[in-house]
Amino acid sequence: METYGKILLIAMPAFLLLVLGEKLYGVLKGKDTVRNMDMVSSLSSGVTNVTKDVLGLSIAILSYGWLVNHLAIVHVKNEWLTYVIAFFALDFAGYWVHRIDHEYNFFWNAHIIHHSSEEFNLACALRQSISTVFRIFAIFLLPAAVLGVPEQVIAVAAPLHLFAQFWYHTQHINKMGFLEKIIVTPSHHRVHHSINPEYLDKNYSQIFIWWDKWFGTFQEELKDKPPVYGITRPVQTWNPIKINFQHLWLMIKDAWRAKALKDKFRIWLMPTGWRPADVAEKYPAYKINDVYHFEKYDTKASPALNVWVWVQLVMILLFISYLFGNIALIHSLNKSYIFWYGGFVFVAIYALTDLMDRNRTAVLFEALKCLLGVYFIYVQKDWFGATQFFAPVNFILIAYFTLSFLITGYFVMKHAKEDDVNLLSFT
Repeated sequence: METYGKILLIAMPAFLLLVLGEKLYGVLKGKDTVRNMDMVSSLSSGVTNVTKDVLGLSIAILSYGWLVNHLAIVHVKNEWLTYVIAFFALDFAGYWVHRIDHEYNFFWNAHIIHHSSEEFNLACALRQSISTVFRIFAIFLLPAAVLGVPEQVIAVAAPLHLFAQFWYHTQHINKMGFLEKIIVTPSHHRVHHSINPEYLDKNYSQIFIWWDKWFGTFQEELKDKPPVYGITRPVQTWNPIKINFQHLWLMIKDAWRAKALKDKFRIWLMPTGWRPADVAEKYPAYKINDVYHFEKYDTKASPALNVWVWVQLVMILLFISYLFGNIALIHSLNKSYIFWYGGFVFVAIYALTDLMDRNRTAVLFEALKCLLGVYFIYVQKDWFGATQFFAPVNFILIAYFTLSFLITGYFVMKHAKEDDVNLLSFT
């Protein structure tokens, strides 16, 4: 937990600089692929994911350590070779978990967030799940376990394998010659993120593209079929927490409404998108049929709101950086504090993205965030031990919470008036 937090303290600024660098590059080249609200939504999703991971809010159904202890036939002694085997094993496992996430209704809920952006850029790579509570990943690492690759090696190789999937989420790199036959390239992954009928459920590989070629799921990017990004049932929100549970909520409602008992049970493991016929007829869900003619999700945002959204995101990044850099300290104060802190971050993300969606409830979640912050300071007479590093932190944070609530309230009232005027004009 603490080690991963330290790694993220280095990785987060690097990812943020690359995301902003891609934005600047696109503007200079006249091909801007990064919309502000979409970018903030993606970065917010990344924050929720790493917070969940650092807090350890998931359970492995079968641990890799158990597999090694019970199934290892040999133990590879060569240190560099164990890392090579681990990397290939992770990539093999990644292909199959990724494929399962796409092809079965229940598992799609854990992956929908990653495909929810209607843009394709480095920021969307950070859209990762918080809805996975039970992990099935370890079973696919069986080849590594049989060869006796230590659990510690997998623990080191896994973050490297994950971070190596970041770079190819871009539209600014064309096909890469002979590398197209070996590794996953931006061209391959553009296909994977597309909702064009020709591209759906293709190119599941994560580092090496040969898995798709061997298992029949490869599709080349076609010149006459420009990729269109997103999902066929668009999420219509910037809120990553809502997105993470949208598909699950739809399945729960469908299972409840289905008349046939077998439909109530089989919906979970049917192909992704399957719904009971009677429910689909009575409760139709919007689905994009013509990928070249649909309106991307967007919300009206003034320059002031765009600036305020970034102020809030920077504050959230500062809050989360303090958590990741001081996990041991916070845990030593009270074992439950890191979970309260994580809950505070989630409420902050919800309040920010609810405001981006122009929802009036944003002021309620902002109030909850600010009240939690002030309550923590009142109870601890501190901000989770931060006064030992910077004495005035309590006063600064109380001032921030006060201003944050007032400014968010201003924007909510402003948006409400604008929406009411637009509604009257429409009627």
